[in-house]
Amino acid sequence: MEEPQIHESAQGPRVTPAASRTAQTPRPVPGPRPAAVPRPGRPGPVRPAPPAQRAPQAATGPVPAAAAPAAAPATPSVSAAVPQVQLIPASAEGALDAAEEAVDLLLDTGRAPGDILVLTTGDPHPWAAHELSFGEAAYWALHDAKDDVFYADAAQAGRAADRPVVVFAANGGPVDTLAEALPVALARAGALLIVCGDVQRINSVLGAGV
Repeated sequence: MEEPQIHESAQGPRVTPAASRTAQTPRPVPGPRPAAVPRPGRPGPVRPAPPAQRAPQAATGPVPAAAAPAAAPATPSVSAAVPQVQLIPASAEGALDAAEEAVDLLLDTGRAPGDILVLTTGDPHPWAAHELSFGEAAYWALHDAKDDVFYADAAQAGRAADRPVVVFAANGGPVDTLAEALPVALARAGALLIVCGDVQRINSVLGAGV
């Protein structure tokens, strides 16, 4: 008897070449995250950024790359930090409106309401007048809570506590108020002092070129 012949066609299916494998999906390349878009209106809970002026001052000379870390310095003096000063030209009649616009901009860009103190040299802000109608104790309790923007008479700037941002509205009042209250407002501002009013008068108090 003849043995049955096995033809090539009878062999099992050939293994497909490795080329049939699809290339692995490339992993996304990590890149910079897009900046968070501020929400309109008053922001929710935010993380107030520490002012740059609070950081310990750098050494005057170059620091070697391999130098050992220096011992932690003593608690930095807050008074040594000089806040940034911004001037917004405005008339006495428009200074309060300019201050309000500055506050709105601060809130829209993420500044916490409790970080802001607004001082007025002339007529009080309507919010301050309303809250004072309930008595000074309740009024200053709101200041101590630091939950919201606080408005006060510039003559009482010495009673107000430090806040990261102070907005100063030179909206009239006695002539000496600006000269007396503006340096106090500067001392109360931790990171930024915004002054709305006559630029020449402001510079005469703070110094030219501010």
